[in-house]
Amino acid sequence: MEKGVYCLVLRSVPCRVKVGSLGDIDFPAGWVVYTGSAMGLGGLSRVSRHCRLYSSLTGKIRWHIDYLLTDPGFILCCVISAPTAIPLECNIARTIGGRPVPHLGSSDCHCPSHLHYFRTDPCDRVAGCFRSFGLDPDIVTINTVER
Repeated sequence: MEKGVYCLVLRSVPCRVKVGSLGDIDFPAGWVVYTGSAMGLGGLSRVSRHCRLYSSLTGKIRWHIDYLLTDPGFILCCVISAPTAIPLECNIARTIGGRPVPHLGSSDCHCPSHLHYFRTDPCDRVAGCFRSFGLDPDIVTINTVER
């Protein structure tokens, strides 16, 4: 499977989610974008794992984002991904904009966060961020309705 980078775009209702050792985090209504790396062994197949976990609402929790994917307060709306041999996850997370949710998804790097909050749909902004790094983003709509 190709290596790359991806962003999961989720819509949220106001909710509180226990996110592993980070504890309870309050999320306002709006949108969050999680930036992830697919540079490991499975490459971009990691995105499929996230989608399966979201669909089933059950499964092994491995990463911070998994807590949101299995919480009924979040709807996975779209996935934006691109193949790349260059590790761009942190670059995208630092330039995507929005309000960072401290420490979420960035326990293995020095970024303040890999999850960012937006008031409005950020899909176009995220795709533009990918393009600014010379990537050709693949945008897949997952869900447009409530769970």
